[in-house]
Amino acid sequence: MTRASMPLDDLLVELGDRDQDALRVILERTVQALVEAEVTAVIGAGRHERTEERLTYRNGHRPRTLDTRVGRLQLEIPKLRQGSFLPSLLEPRRRIERALWAVIQEAYVHGVSTRKVDDLVAAMGGCQVSKSEVSRICQELDRELAEFRERPLDDARYPYIWFDATYEKVRLGARIVSQAVVIAVGVRESGEKCVLGVDVGSSESQQFWLEFCRSLLARGLKGVQLVVSDAHVGLKQALAQCFPGASWQRCRVHFLRDLVTALPRHEAPAVLALVRTIYAQPTREAARAAMVQVLERLEPTVPKAAKMLREAEEDILAYLSFPREHHSSISSTNAIERVNAEVDRRAKVVGIFPNPASLLRLATAVLQEQHDEWQDGKRHFSQASLAQLSADGQDLLTNPLTAGLVA
Repeated sequence: MTRASMPLDDLLVELGDRDQDALRVILERTVQALVEAEVTAVIGAGRHERTEERLTYRNGHRPRTLDTRVGRLQLEIPKLRQGSFLPSLLEPRRRIERALWAVIQEAYVHGVSTRKVDDLVAAMGGCQVSKSEVSRICQELDRELAEFRERPLDDARYPYIWFDATYEKVRLGARIVSQAVVIAVGVRESGEKCVLGVDVGSSESQQFWLEFCRSLLARGLKGVQLVVSDAHVGLKQALAQCFPGASWQRCRVHFLRDLVTALPRHEAPAVLALVRTIYAQPTREAARAAMVQVLERLEPTVPKAAKMLREAEEDILAYLSFPREHHSSISSTNAIERVNAEVDRRAKVVGIFPNPASLLRLATAVLQEQHDEWQDGKRHFSQASLAQLSADGQDLLTNPLTAGLVA
């Protein structure tokens, strides 16, 4: 007999036996009653009721726990002969929220939580979880999220891909270090944007970037014509090995930040405004002409910045060999910045992650949610503009801009 169908007298006896637990038992019966009422509405008929609106039949119950401020409720969720039923009261949290809560619990039970995490745990009714319970929760999430990270990519080509990283604090033994969340985002040849991969590690290591890029290729990434990223040495070397036939675009935003380091503070605004006139040009020829004029003005006064600009010319203008409609998106890593910002926003709640696995868990959850949102049929680029790209990218093998990546 379920508590929802228990006679009132029996319920009162149960409450009397466990006086200190009365509120939890009352709440448990109330929730169970709401669950039964909801399934009746879904089916279109009550127990043993004959109606023309009935859609299916009950088929027993399955146990389900629900943690609340007054304790853990033991519920019984009705099963259906056709379809499935999950009460709205138990609607699962979004994947991100589940991952965030798992990280907070993991930090707490390992004794590495900050006061902010302690406050969050207290606000959610206290951390009444054991290490084994946290381990079970994390394992369930990790299996689900690993499927997303390791999924085979579809048979489409991905002419454009962006690489970027954001940095979070992680505890490694007795030390707190900065670890990189590296992200790859691509655009299919049909125009939809998607998350290709995510990992956590040291972005200073070429080997780490090489393994990350090779994992994308092993999962089916192909047809890459342009890679957009920062000029990180380890990443650039890995890209040269893994995508030898693709052009490389150095992110204009990162380049301008690097350029500022070579400028006196009072000179920076004027110089940056001047350099931006190069990016405003619609064609390679116009941009090269603007480059010559800018260099002529900079070399007498800021020779170090002029040298940086001259050496980066091919890398920062690679995007001009592609359709004009794409220029604003493929000249920088801005296409990925919103994702980085969301990872950072969620990570601030935790502060310091108890281990790299917990950071990867949360980052993957954020990225999977973003990937799902992008699969709404909207195209990042139009079909007409994508049709201008080479069908197989072979013309890029002789593109002089490719030398910037292969060298």
